[in-house]
This record gives sequence, structure tokens and C-alpha cells, in this order.
Amino acid sequence: MAIHGSLFDDFKETESRDQFTKQNSKLLKIRMDYGPVNARLGSMVAYQGDVRFANRGSGGLDKLLKTKLTGEGVPIMQATGSGELFLADDAADVQVLYLDNDMISVNGANVLAFSASIEWDIHRVSARGGMMAGGLFNVSLRGSGYVAVTSRGEPVALDVGQAPTFADANAVVLWTAGVRMDVRVDTGGLGSMLRGGTGEMVQMAFTGNGHVLVQPAENRSTTGAGEQAGRAGGLGAFFE
Repeated sequence: MAIHGSLFDDFKETESRDQFTKQNSKLLKIRMDYGPVNARLGSMVAYQGDVRFANRGSGGLDKLLKTKLTGEGVPIMQATGSGELFLADDAADVQVLYLDNDMISVNGANVLAFSASIEWDIHRVSARGGMMAGGLFNVSLRGSGYVAVTSRGEPVALDVGQAPTFADANAVVLWTAGVRMDVRVDTGGLGSMLRGGTGEMVQMAFTGNGHVLVQPAENRSTTGAGEQAGRAGGLGAFFE
């Protein structure tokens, strides 16, 4: 007896020596021999070897209090052991980057995993009118190591230094150090307001030097055990 076809060749495991690798557009592969990793609670879909998981909750009492007060945060589990770990989040697209003593500001709903060497915290928006953008807080990741985020569809990386940049608050995934964020309120004029507006009144305005990653769909609020992933649009400016 035999099985014919290319299924197992087409979808065989990706070989890489990096700690974080995209197995495909929806799936993250992590090599555990580099040490512990922090991952979104419930994101494990498979592993090979000896991998153990510990629920880290909101990352300690300080972060727990911030999460409860702000609604922003990342429900974390720590993975340790040996072998390969595969993560995903509702078939969202996976994006991988390496921070070299740097920092990014990420919407908590888009955080998938990061190296244990990366420090994270919840920070407050300093932008004028931040409350109108749907929230006042975001997750900052800093240090050296790998970071994996998700996006709803393939994103676009906009170079803020080329021109003033604006985006829907619910579509922004992250921005890099050197980028400053403010809130722009665009009513479209009195006539537009009388007709019900455009639905694009509150926008994030970015200036400075760096990149903003924008996904082609708006984040949806998620609820349920381990899925209080942060309110869409709850983004902070931390790099001033």
C-alpha cells in the first residue's frame, strides 16, 4: 500500500537556523534550542520535541493592573524546552522582524510572540485627542531579539519620513522608533457631517523618521478566556 501525491512534499517543514521562521504566511516556526519565548496564550497549534508551557497571565502584577485599567495588553504564555514550536492566531498573516537594541510600538491585538530577551510593557498615549482614537494605550517591545506580529491580510510598510502619513486607528499594526503619533479629526466639513459623515473622522497622524505598518482590515475586539487582546486603536506614542 502507498500514498501518492505531493501533499507531504509541498507542505514539509521549513528548514532554518533562525529562532523565528515563517513556516508559511499563516504559521510561525520557533526553534526552542535558543531559549524560552513568550507567546500569545492559546496560539500553539503544534510542536515536536519536549516543549512545556506556563501561563504568565498579563506578565506580572504591574502589567495585570495596567491591563485591567486600560483594556490593552497581551495574554502571555512562556514556552520552554527543546524542539520546534508552531504558532498561529486565527489564520492571520504572520510577520517576523528582529530588533537590534531597538523598540517598536505594537497594537496588543497583533502581538503573536517574542524572544524572552525582549522587554514589554503597556504605555500611555501622549498624543492630543488620544481618547478619540479609541484608546490611550499600546504595547511597547524593546531590546534585542525576534518579534512576530500578525496582520489581517498582507500589510503595507509606509515610510513616514517621505511624507506626512495618516491611517485608520483600527488598521495600524505597529510603528518604529523615531515615529511620532498624533490624532487628526477630519469631519469632512459641515455638509459631510449633516449627511452622516464618512466614517473616517478619527485618523492617526504620523511624522518623524521610521515606518508604520498598516493592515488591509480593521482589528476586531476579541473576548473570551485568554483573548482579552487589547482594544483596537489603543495605540501609544512612546518614542518622543
